[in-house]
Amino acid sequence: LMADDGAPRAAKRARSAPAAGEGSSMVARQAAENAKLGRTGGIYVPPFKLAALRQEMADKDKRSAEFQRLSWEALRKGINGLVNKVNVGNIRSIVPELLELNLVRGRGLLCRALMKAQLASPGFTHIYAALVAVLNTKLPENGELLLKRVLVGFRRAYRRRDKVVATGFAKFLAHLCNHQVAHELVALQLLTVLLDDPTDDSVEIAVQFTKEVGQLLDEVSPRGLLAVFERFRGILHEGVIDKRVQYTIEGLFAARKAGFADYPAVPDDLDLVERDDQITFELSLDDKVDREEALDVFKVDDDFEAHEAAWVEIKREILGEDDDGEDDADDDDDDDAPAAAAPAEVGPIQDLTEQDLVNLRRTIYLTIMSSVGFEECAHKLMKLDIRSGLEMELCNMLIECCSQERTYLRYYGLLGQRFCVMTKAWQEAFDKAFEEQYAMIHRLETNKLRNVAKFFAHLLETDALPWTCLEYVRLNEEETTSSSRIFVKILCQELAEHLGLATLRDRFNDQYMSDVFAGLFPRENPRDTRFAINFFTSIGLGGLTDALRKHLKEAPRRIMEQQMAAARAAVGDSDSDSSSSSSSSSSSSSSGSSSDSSDSNHSDSSSSSSSSSSSSSLGGGVK
Repeated sequence: LMADDGAPRAAKRARSAPAAGEGSSMVARQAAENAKLGRTGGIYVPPFKLAALRQEMADKDKRSAEFQRLSWEALRKGINGLVNKVNVGNIRSIVPELLELNLVRGRGLLCRALMKAQLASPGFTHIYAALVAVLNTKLPENGELLLKRVLVGFRRAYRRRDKVVATGFAKFLAHLCNHQVAHELVALQLLTVLLDDPTDDSVEIAVQFTKEVGQLLDEVSPRGLLAVFERFRGILHEGVIDKRVQYTIEGLFAARKAGFADYPAVPDDLDLVERDDQITFELSLDDKVDREEALDVFKVDDDFEAHEAAWVEIKREILGEDDDGEDDADDDDDDDAPAAAAPAEVGPIQDLTEQDLVNLRRTIYLTIMSSVGFEECAHKLMKLDIRSGLEMELCNMLIECCSQERTYLRYYGLLGQRFCVMTKAWQEAFDKAFEEQYAMIHRLETNKLRNVAKFFAHLLETDALPWTCLEYVRLNEEETTSSSRIFVKILCQELAEHLGLATLRDRFNDQYMSDVFAGLFPRENPRDTRFAINFFTSIGLGGLTDALRKHLKEAPRRIMEQQMAAARAAVGDSDSDSSSSSSSSSSSSSSGSSSDSSDSNHSDSSSSSSSSSSSSSLGGGVK
């Protein structure tokens, strides 16, 4: 048997074994093919050998097939390397490197590399979509080709019931919609296809797709999203799908209630393109598109040099290398040109950015928030050596930190008290801070307002801050707002709680400080007095208004006395005027009577003389 079988086996080996000449020719052909491919049949080529091979090819004609194949392989390796290396941290630097490659010639390679990398790593889909969004603004053909291939790939995987591939392409399409490379209508169409005839796999893919694209649809197409969720609710009510898939739908409703906070449409780190600059393609699942698979295969280009030169111009336009070159040339010319004149004298540099002030505020804030107790905080803040004139920065920062707390912390009051008892400069600074805070009190919320009022109440009750700061408060209807009245209310209630109503009343009734509290307890206008009495009575501090009530009660009598005094003064003035006028008239009448009497005496004497003369004449006649 062995003899009989040996002969045919030997003949078989003889038939299968090639001749010596034929074997050498096959080896030669394989070596030639390997040389054309630029690699030895898949065997690793060391870098120095590859560089030598490229140098050898560079010396050849660029129109030759060998040179173009080598450049094609270099382009493919460069695209694959950059796509596989991209992440959130380096995407800004990967884009310029990717644009250095000929993406017009290699757009098929780029799309193939992106889709392959996305299917291999679905967790990086948002990064690949952001990369496509950036490239789409410069080279829209690349974005359109990728979108076509993703749509065709999803349709093919859906028909074949390939869940893994369909889920990957659906996720890629969702992020392309988020970056507005694809129109939102294709997202709604995909959801309609998946939910039209629901199965466990299709509903699960639809749930994942809705989570990825839900935030965008809620913004641009809320009615469409509402219809989708109504369909999900109907599927839940039908109960024809598995319990596990029903739980995923319930999770989708929970994500929608949270506003898709865990599934942002475009993360902040990947928001690299302005909405107005993006180019959106309105393709649908029903369109007959050409995948242009021929772009993935090497072909000899007869106009290789012209196409490469055209790409160089496109690259310069995209990256702006012309401007950079001109700037560099200008810099070189400036360096080569001799100095025409001596450099002008530069004055002292003034920092107008207030960076030192910003650093000081940051240091004060961090010190206040990181200290365990107020004594430690005060010690650290004093070691900062805050120069004169910047005390207000510490006061404002302390008040701001106090106002930001949910409830008032005594820590801030003790810290402010410690600074006020150090020097008078800090007292003046907090006095000015009180004036500024009261002037802007209407800008604060109720919680902040309460904390600030309690802070200043602590400084007043401990006598760390002079009570003269209350002179800025004018309690009347015209000069107060609802916020300022709340501030005064909390301030006075805190003082009454810690000092006692009797002590606080004695403080306010101090005659030495009456001018300071004249605005808080007005007495000039009865209307303002009534307003102050009603205010303090309404907040439960009516005992402070005893003096005001007495003043208001005696106001009519004082007014009457003032009116009577004014009337008496007016009467006295009129009496004095009449007496002066009567005296002047009497003097004039007396002078007139004296003249009349003298005239009468003169006439009497003249008449007597005439009568005597006549009598004498008569007597003489009688004789």
